[in-house]
Amino acid sequence: MNKNTELNSADLKKFIEEFQPNKFKVIKGGIEVRGMNEIHRNLSEAKALIKKMKLKLTIAHNSQMVSYGAFEVNVL
Repeated sequence: MNKNTELNSADLKKFIEEFQPNKFKVIKGGIEVRGMNEIHRNLSEAKALIKKMKLKLTIAHNSQMVSYGAFEVNVL
């Protein structure tokens, strides 16, 4: 996914506007939210927001991402 595709994803735009991440990087298929101090709390909040707003997004997270406080938000 390139930057133009990301900007055209309505669900991803809604997520960014509501979650308001301080730092994120556009990646293939979505974004990587970075620099989260309380990663587990933020993961829970992101998942709840996606469910509440019925967005077509998923959360991906692995142990490697913990080291830099990150998780991915991917478009389905």
